Parts: sequence; structure tokens; C-alpha cells
Amino acid sequence: MKFEKMQAAGNDYIYVNLFEEQVDDPEVLSRRISDRHFGVGSDGLVLIGPDEEGDFSMKMYNADGSEGAMCGNAARCVGKYLYERGLTTKKEIALNTKSGIKYLLLTVNPQNNKVESVRVNMGKAIFSDSNLVTIPEMVNYPLSVNGKECPITFVSMGNPHVVIFMDGIDKLDIEKIGSLIEHQPLFPQRTNVEFIEVIDRSHLKMRVWERGSGETLACGTGACASLVAGVITGRCDTKASVQLKGGLLEVEWDRDDNQVYLTGDAHFVFKGEI
Repeated sequence: MKFEKMQAAGNDYIYVNLFEEQVDDPEVLSRRISDRHFGVGSDGLVLIGPDEEGDFSMKMYNADGSEGAMCGNAARCVGKYLYERGLTTKKEIALNTKSGIKYLLLTVNPQNNKVESVRVNMGKAIFSDSNLVTIPEMVNYPLSVNGKECPITFVSMGNPHVVIFMDGIDKLDIEKIGSLIEHQPLFPQRTNVEFIEVIDRSHLKMRVWERGSGETLACGTGACASLVAGVITGRCDTKASVQLKGGLLEVEWDRDDNQVYLTGDAHFVFKGEI
């Protein structure tokens, strides 16, 4: 099987083109190929294929084999892959994901015909979803973690996110607290957790604990959820830069239409065969 490794803000996945390859058991493959010691090494597996509703489909799997609903960083990589590998000449692409169709807008350098950045319409921010959280509209909700009160704000971008605002995130023991919150009974399908330090109203600093993968260098849906949580709690503006360990993402929330936009670059790392 041929594959390509790509990364966006350090969020790295293995990409397989289903127009040319066949994957019978993506859960097992994702666990095998994602292992950073005995496999290729990645945050998970992304399958690019045909679709009847959109232009193309994207299916993504976490490093533990569980299927994810959506990944903004992966979606940007898919946009670059589709254009630069000759699967489309479109610069506006409808990409069908488990959380619905997401629209990609590609910025292409006319001199070398390379994709410089991709803007993804991530869709609506959702504040109540009984499938993902047992308490509706949790804003600054006092969650008890190890006997300590931890104010959390829940936002779904098609997948669940818990956003926690705090200082000193660089010193945070994310392995411990991230796992504890991910597996709270409040979240029937587990949850992603974002730890946010507010630099100013247009700059956020973020660390992320992704369900099924642990700490990763970036999470696009998490950056979107964090900006929305910052807006509804009065901490930031509707447009901000989000600094992650792997790079910088630009996020904007059109509050009137409730549409969230994520912009950033994407990169090929290498090709391989397994």
C-alpha cells in the first residue's frame, strides 16, 4: 500500500488515496501505521475517496483506531493533496466528512501552482448535543477533577471539545489532567480537551489533549472550539490567531450565521510504501 505523510501545524497523519488503494480494516491499519516506534508514526490515518454528495470524502481515524468525526488540520491537508496530486483543478472543494460537508477554499501560488494555504468552513459551533455531553450548554461549568473545581466550557465542532482557560499552560501536567477529563462520565463518547492561555483579545495560546491520541501538536477543531469558547465567555474577539505547539492557525467566527472558519498552511512530509 502506498501512502503519503502530511502535516498541518504539526498535526501529522498518514494519507491514503482510495482511488488507487484499498483499505479493508482502517481501525487496525491506523493503530499499526500510527505507532511512532513500530509503524510510520502519526496522529492517525486519513482516507481520501470519492463521494456522491460532495466532491470528495475524508475519513479519519485516531492513533488508537477509533474513528474521528472531523479534523480541520487534516481537511486542509486533503485540500492540498487533491489539488497538487492532480485529483482536481478546483480551488473550492466540498469535502464530505463524518460531521457533514466542509467547504475548502484553496489559495494557490500562480507562479508554481502550489497550495499556500487552505481555508475551511468548519460549520456551526454547537453548545448542546445529548450524544456527546449529558449536561446542556456548559459555560464555565464547575467540573470536579481530582477533588478540585475546574471551570470548563463545552463546544462541539462536530466532535466534542472541553475548553479550559488558565495561565501557565507550558507547565501543565497534561498527561494526567487531559486523560482524566477525556474519560469523565459527562462525555459518553469521551472528549477532546483544550487548555488556553489568553495573550490578548486577538491572540490565544493552546495545548490540546485529543481523545484517542493524547497530546498532539495541533488540533484544528480544537482551535475553533477554543475561539468560540473565548468569545462566549468574554475573553477574546471573534477573530484571533491561535498559537499551538506545531504552528499558528487563524480562526474566525461569524457569530450571526454561526459559521467558524479555520485558515492555515499544509505540507507534504514524505511518500512511502508499506
